Amino acid sequence: MSSTGKYTCTEYREEMVLLGLKRRLADPALPEKEKQVLKERISQLEQEMGMD
Repeated sequence: MSSTGKYTCTEYREEMVLLGLKRRLADPALPEKEKQVLKERISQLEQEMGMD
């Protein structure tokens, strides 16, 4: 959450992107190479959001 205590549209969007990436990662048919790319992107997003 932002330092002002308000939940912004940008924060909501970031959370939805993160959720979508995690859902894709849970797909058992996903190739291992793509899983690795998704894991890296998830990690990057979580760091940007201060969730690391």
